[in-house]
Amino acid sequence: MFKKYIAYIKDNPEGYWFKRKLYGWGWTPARWQGWVVMAVFLVFVIFQSILLEFTAQTNADVMLFVANVILGAIALILVCKIKGEKPKWQWGIPKKPID
Repeated sequence: MFKKYIAYIKDNPEGYWFKRKLYGWGWTPARWQGWVVMAVFLVFVIFQSILLEFTAQTNADVMLFVANVILGAIALILVCKIKGEKPKWQWGIPKKPID
């Protein structure tokens, strides 16, 4: 199964940064650029968490943290949508080419 998954990810003639997930709806990184985007998002969330740990004194600080993480997630979704395949529900490796 793992070899088939790797073959699915590598079958990327359009050069998408993100391919459809094999199970469910969404994307998975398929090229190094996609992995960099995911790493930047992860570092952003960790930085926001550390900042919250050292500066949180009011509920407004917590709300700012939540707002920043939500905006970061929206930015991540937009990048995935722009640089990735069209998402759709999928359950396993497709038997035929998908639009």
